[in-house]
Amino acid sequence: MSSPLIPTKECLAAILGLGMCVPERVLTNDDLAQMVDTSDEWITSRTGIRQRHIAEENITTSDLAAEAAKLALADANVHPDELDLILCATATGDYIWPATACVVQRKIGAYRAGAFDLSAACAGFCYGLAVAGAFIQSHAAQRILLIGADALSKHVNWNDRSTCVLFGDGAGAAVLGPNESGQGVLTSVLGANGDGLEMVWLPHGGTRSPLTPELIESSQNKLIMQGREVYRFAVRVIPEAIQQALQKACLTPSQVDWLVMHQANIRIVEAVAERLHIPKERVFINIDRYGNTSAASVPIALTEAVQQNLLKPGQIVVTAGFGAGLAWGVNIIRWNAK
Repeated sequence: MSSPLIPTKECLAAILGLGMCVPERVLTNDDLAQMVDTSDEWITSRTGIRQRHIAEENITTSDLAAEAAKLALADANVHPDELDLILCATATGDYIWPATACVVQRKIGAYRAGAFDLSAACAGFCYGLAVAGAFIQSHAAQRILLIGADALSKHVNWNDRSTCVLFGDGAGAAVLGPNESGQGVLTSVLGANGDGLEMVWLPHGGTRSPLTPELIESSQNKLIMQGREVYRFAVRVIPEAIQQALQKACLTPSQVDWLVMHQANIRIVEAVAERLHIPKERVFINIDRYGNTSAASVPIALTEAVQQNLLKPGQIVVTAGFGAGLAWGVNIIRWNAK
């Protein structure tokens, strides 16, 4: 990665363009009811999800990520050769190594950029915003491509109705660059609690427990989640983290124009908003159409919010992600004009 010219003014990392990609295949709740003992009413009432997009066998995480990246670059009017860095937040990379960011680099032809993956599961994109913000504020990079992409359907046990109803596949991408007008990522708060790592995890397949034919045959290479514990964690930690981030930015919840949270469960999103006294009309929701897309959740939501002309220059936008680790991240953004 080459070093850009150092700006002469203090700058923030602003989002210059956004893009998203989801697989064509749609799996509805009624479809799932043909596979496991569940129903549309049961899933919708407990999660807010009505359908999700599922990648076909030949579609990889990098395929979704590269398409979202191309759309974000076009939206930002930035050529791949102008990128200094590619960050890919994912828990479902194409390979154990190399980084999926390197695969995306080849697919979009951004050979001047450095590239690495960031592993923070569903909090990955929010972690990535903090990392990209630090690169730009320290003048180490001028143009950064940040991607959140996951294909969790490939790691779900489709016989486990407690998890298979929750997840979908997708990718969202943002191009970030310096902004000297006070608009961009104002501050971030990142946190983790490794004591809760068994609440959401893939226990087998790593160096601690390599995969064996027996583990695969018994579906023990699939995601395991303790849903009630994750709910309790999220509704306690996320409001506290948002409050902390707002205080760092000298703001209050009443000044938040949009809350754009990880779309894991409608009950979690509503509970967080209620605890912060943020009205429902200022909370962006699209979980009904995509389900939990992990690291892709927040950038997909941001992309759709922009497409719907909801985010205006100068508005305060709060992004928040949480998940395996247990990890969480919050960003306070003063939205910028393009």
